[in-house]
Amino acid sequence: MAAPERGSDVILDRLMALHPKIIDLSLDRMRRLLAALDHPEKRLSPVIHIAGTNGKGSTQAMIRAGLEADGKAVHAYTSPHLARFHERIRVAGELVTEDALSGLLDRCEAANGGEAITFFEVTTAAALLAFAETPADYTLLEVGLGGRLDATNVIDPALCVITPVSIDHQQYLGDTLAQIAGEKAGILKRGVPCIVGPQEDDALDVIEARAERLGAPLRAYGQHWHVSEERDRLVYQDERGLLDLPLPILPGAHQIANAGAALAVLRELGASEEACEAAVTRAVWPARMQRLMQGPLVDAAPDAQIILDGGHNPAAGVAISATLARMPKRPTHLVCGMLNTKDVSGYLRPLAAHAESLTAVSIPGEANTLPAETTADAARGVGMKAQVAEDVLEAVKAIARDTPNARILICGSLYLAGRVLRENG
Repeated sequence: MAAPERGSDVILDRLMALHPKIIDLSLDRMRRLLAALDHPEKRLSPVIHIAGTNGKGSTQAMIRAGLEADGKAVHAYTSPHLARFHERIRVAGELVTEDALSGLLDRCEAANGGEAITFFEVTTAAALLAFAETPADYTLLEVGLGGRLDATNVIDPALCVITPVSIDHQQYLGDTLAQIAGEKAGILKRGVPCIVGPQEDDALDVIEARAERLGAPLRAYGQHWHVSEERDRLVYQDERGLLDLPLPILPGAHQIANAGAALAVLRELGASEEACEAAVTRAVWPARMQRLMQGPLVDAAPDAQIILDGGHNPAAGVAISATLARMPKRPTHLVCGMLNTKDVSGYLRPLAAHAESLTAVSIPGEANTLPAETTADAARGVGMKAQVAEDVLEAVKAIARDTPNARILICGSLYLAGRVLRENG
């Protein structure tokens, strides 16, 4: 199956060399390229633009499931990908084909004319071009990083969404929650409604202030809509009334809030109650407390429960910890690999109470991987028993030898999760 992907892989590798920095937040290069492509960003179906630190992908997946249940054709753009680049671009419900992706990238590369541009900018332009040239009812755009200067922030949205904001990517977005919230709130547009998920006060104050300046109506959690778990059901309420729904199929208590934001979007768009139920029961989003059911890892530990999660910041650590606390008792061992740009101790600290050990690994093929021993040192610093392994398979085998019925949580990075899915998907 690898051969058909070579065309786009070659182009993607070439595009990586067009800018010395992987991340360089600016809209100037993006606007220049889109003008050369005859402005596909101006020819999109109604856009729902989604920013936030945690929950963007899950919220988008639930919105898409709901809209598609109502018979709508939906474009969706997300990042990063896990197993293959094509996951980032879903055209009218289907992953972009290899031939289509190669053609789009060729056109974007030609239009760019060798000018400096980041990989994310040129691939975002390819997605917008695909979406402009295929009819659909809605376009879902997930922000890559921040919001104000993110490459996706070149559109005129019909609706904005800001999921929970927390500390992450400080080197690009600022050191305080208020500064980071300001970057996320940069997607707000004059007069365009925005659904706001649960926020800390410092973040909400910034979002509300910008919304007021722009006359952008907010639909905020705790004010305009409420969501909670009651008697193993999800209960959502807003001015339109109450919904009593099954719990989200995506595992974890934090998915309640993500589901609430998705439901608020669907209600704003006039979706049916059937669509709202489909949003929580049909959404698919890999590497979010995902149980692995096949592959070499499962073969190596047949009596273990192997779970994969791509969360990588302190808020994700808290969410995973809460999920583990609700799961049936079982000896839990972590296999963790992280990037050197992350708050490793902040991520691991909430997990320490639930893990009997942590085995650290480096992330294969990632220049910014944290050395396994550094991750292990951070784990010891928050009170965990820790060791290192050559790779995930070796770590799983060692855990299974000592504790055959273990719960093994592979965690710490979407890049690590992608590697695991490619080999065990």
